[in-house]
Amino acid sequence: MLDLAKGRYRARIAVSGDDLEAAQRLRTLAFRGPDAERLDRDDFDETCTHVLIEDIGSGALVCCFRLLRLGSGAEIGRSYSAQFYELSALAAFDGPMVEMGRFCIHPDWHDPDILRLAWGAMTALVDRDGVEMLFGCSSFHGTEARDYSDAFALLRDRHIAPKRWLPRVKAPAVFRYAARLRRKPDLKRAQAKMPPLLRTYLMMGGWVSDHAVIDRDLDTLHVFTGLEIRAVPPGRARLLRAVAG
Repeated sequence: MLDLAKGRYRARIAVSGDDLEAAQRLRTLAFRGPDAERLDRDDFDETCTHVLIEDIGSGALVCCFRLLRLGSGAEIGRSYSAQFYELSALAAFDGPMVEMGRFCIHPDWHDPDILRLAWGAMTALVDRDGVEMLFGCSSFHGTEARDYSDAFALLRDRHIAPKRWLPRVKAPAVFRYAARLRRKPDLKRAQAKMPPLLRTYLMMGGWVSDHAVIDRDLDTLHVFTGLEIRAVPPGRARLLRAVAG
């Protein structure tokens, strides 16, 4: 069981239908907006573990994400990401894996401790289960690729997946940024446009697909993101484990 605290926040596992519905409501607000007519939910919710981060004082849910455990890459076809990316290369990965999905922070909350605690919770669960790879879809808001040209150029130059794991195109609508972009990135603009979750993945040694999927349902562009746990720099691993307790 997970029960972590940092400052004014705590992280725990969802244990009830009400917990799951609270996560779905936050996801709806974050991904679909306050006027959405339907709750953000899908069949993966029933097979995933859901992590909730709450404000201790008020009990408000400020962040959530879900985890799907896989015994090895042989099970990669069960993942949410496999709907959008051709992941047969990862079928050869022989260690335990976890897919992190639907990560979101309440749009009215901007405390960096929320993201720190989220990664602390993830670290605790990864260590507990002996996970060797963490993966998922990292999302840019909106579907206009030109809004993120510098960020995509930086991903192209520094963070494309190793060839042995590289996801291939499967979705009908994609932006092949690694092939199409010719500009050199402005590093300041690239970092400013990079989603915080993806930025943290990259700081830990993560890598991405060479194309972005255009997801009009959620109004996002997303890249497949992978992180081999043994590649995390020792100093950063120590910081994460300090939060994980």
